[in-house]
Amino acid sequence: MKKPLRWGELYWIFGVLFVSLGVALCSKADLGISMIAAPPFILQEAIAPYWTGCTVGTMEYIFQGFLILALCAVVRRVRFRYLFSFVVAVVYGLVLDLWLFLLGEEPFVEIWTRWVFLIVGDCITALGVACFFRTYLPLQAYELFVAEVADRFRFPVAKTKLCYDMGSLALSLLLAFCINLDAGEFDWSKIYATSYHFIGAGTVVTALINAPIIAVFGKLLNKLTGEEPLLPRMKEFFKK
Repeated sequence: MKKPLRWGELYWIFGVLFVSLGVALCSKADLGISMIAAPPFILQEAIAPYWTGCTVGTMEYIFQGFLILALCAVVRRVRFRYLFSFVVAVVYGLVLDLWLFLLGEEPFVEIWTRWVFLIVGDCITALGVACFFRTYLPLQAYELFVAEVADRFRFPVAKTKLCYDMGSLALSLLLAFCINLDAGEFDWSKIYATSYHFIGAGTVVTALINAPIIAVFGKLLNKLTGEEPLLPRMKEFFKK
């Protein structure tokens, strides 16, 4: 049976659209976003009063740019495709800003609505990540860091990803508590209904359900879609 989606390039487009939309929905829920996405949001919130033009999308690709530099230092090599990962980060940041603008700044009012949209956002994000895993085009710095470190040091990808996630969680907590210095003023009894600078109960839920949902979407995509390149020469180019 001929698969309706055949070209790997489309996965990249869907990955950018779905991941950015999912993250925007989770931020709109105001229950805490994933530990991977949290640092740029926390930094933008802290910097915005001093830099009026700093959007979440802007801070996103600045943060990913520094992550790529850190990757080069860790693996002690520089590859041509690392530059294109930064281009992906810029595109992603612009699309994320667009979704945030369309959804508006105010969080949803009802708590049950927040939880519904958090789960929906997590599912959409997971679908986008599953799409990213099936394209030969450059990845965002987050996925690139894990893939390159695992390849360079012969580490298992799953364990490398787990270590990266735990590092991201530690960084997010460090930024949230050290930059804001207002933890004592926050009503922690309501952490189920709101977030502390983008860290909350939703962050924990996202961490627990993210990997299984990505796996489910991955199996579904394998059955319904193909990954052959529309532009084979471009695939060869990005192998460099």
